[in-house]
Amino acid sequence: MTNQNPHDDDGPTPVEPAVDAAAEPTPGIDADVGSVPPAASRKRWIAAAAAALGVALFAVPLLRGPDGDTATDEAGSVASTTATSGPACAAKGTANLNFTLKDANGADVKLTDYKGKVVLLNFWATWCGPCKLEIPEFVEAYARYRDKGFVILGVLSEDDPSPEDLKTFITDFKMNYPVFREHQPLAEANGELWALPTSFVIDRKGAICSKHMGAMSKELLDREIKGLL
Repeated sequence: MTNQNPHDDDGPTPVEPAVDAAAEPTPGIDADVGSVPPAASRKRWIAAAAAALGVALFAVPLLRGPDGDTATDEAGSVASTTATSGPACAAKGTANLNFTLKDANGADVKLTDYKGKVVLLNFWATWCGPCKLEIPEFVEAYARYRDKGFVILGVLSEDDPSPEDLKTFITDFKMNYPVFREHQPLAEANGELWALPTSFVIDRKGAICSKHMGAMSKELLDREIKGLL
């Protein structure tokens, strides 16, 4: 797929806030047009959206976390980083992948099967505009690095589309990496999610090298992945 990331690498990377407009996800949707998450989780997202007003709805500040701080990467996106990326991963924690998830076809998959690989654990939703921005970059990165021991695990969060709708979405966006249904225990085991998309970069030994909130650019992906392969 030859999509171009529409946001400027020099500007802020958008993170999905909650807004009062619901729409069916379609490829190519503008990143500034948000969608309402399911009612059960709406209260948390409204709080996040209120905090985001201070930064013109381009990013959701980290409201609470294990270190209680936020960091901004070179592209201007709000991110909570747990370690410095690069050839050496000075990790602060270990990823918990001891879970079995349902893939898009309903089959059980043990995440421990990916042990020994460089993993990008991505929490996303089909209604999330910024998530759609980074999918083409993920598709390209996975095609480029999969033979070197890299895998992307796309796990739905705050989203429960029908099997048919999910398969249609995967086909429309040409998603070539594993996609899984929502699994709240996995998300909770690796830290609170205060925005979508949120991604964890995990090295071959299972150490969490970095955590990113917001759509990841091609440059950021390359910088994070190459040093770990």
